[in-house]
Amino acid sequence: MAKRRGLVLIFLSLLMAAGAAWVANVWVNGQLVTQASAEPNAHRVVAAALSIPFATKVEGRHLKYIEVPMDVMPTGAFTTFEEVEGQVSTTAIARGEILVSERFAAHERGSTLAALIDKEMRAITVRVDDVIGVAGFLLPGNTVDILAARKVDQRAVTETILRNIKVLAVDQTAAANESEPVIVRAVTLEMTPEQAEIVVKARTEGTIQLTLRNPEAGDYIEPEPKASAPVKVAAAAPRPRPVVRDTSVTVIRGTEVEQTKTKN
Repeated sequence: MAKRRGLVLIFLSLLMAAGAAWVANVWVNGQLVTQASAEPNAHRVVAAALSIPFATKVEGRHLKYIEVPMDVMPTGAFTTFEEVEGQVSTTAIARGEILVSERFAAHERGSTLAALIDKEMRAITVRVDDVIGVAGFLLPGNTVDILAARKVDQRAVTETILRNIKVLAVDQTAAANESEPVIVRAVTLEMTPEQAEIVVKARTEGTIQLTLRNPEAGDYIEPEPKASAPVKVAAAAPRPRPVVRDTSVTVIRGTEVEQTKTKN
């Protein structure tokens, strides 16, 4: 009796395993679209099966095939997994989004961060604290302005030395997996060699501060100085004329009287 019950349990286990395998196979086939099964006016392209964070090296698990009409197929879209596997995402990509070449960088050697740097740009790291690092709200992909403070003739002078600088990484993290503030010790920025020299000079002369920019903010335009009102110069007061007083002198000679007028 016990042996018979054991055989029944084994048979049921095998049946359930076969059913699970069949369901999994149907689901996988439903997820994958081959070019042969695509509609005549559609084309197979690669899309994101999962959300791909910024600065993430693409793997097979991130990808899936979908069909799109030929007339709406985006320029630079990948058509096979091999074309995009191993590349690094230069922006955050949402699940289901069609993958295009301009949003990825080749990762041939070095770190993934090196693949994110433009050919004409450089990466420079600045030490920060909870104040300089905008209370931990800096994340890879943000843009910042850089302020420099120094003393000139015993007076504190502050000015914005660089604008719209891209944040490549915070500490040793180049992927923004969460939006919660995290206090970091270093921020890596992307800038030109000339801009890097400006930052190093400012750090030597005084201190620097980062200000977080709105992603939708455009280039800052310096306000034109207001024209000052013309200064009215008071007309010089006329010099007073000397007062001329007439005086008379009487001269008596014997019986003759002579009167002479003089001016003072």
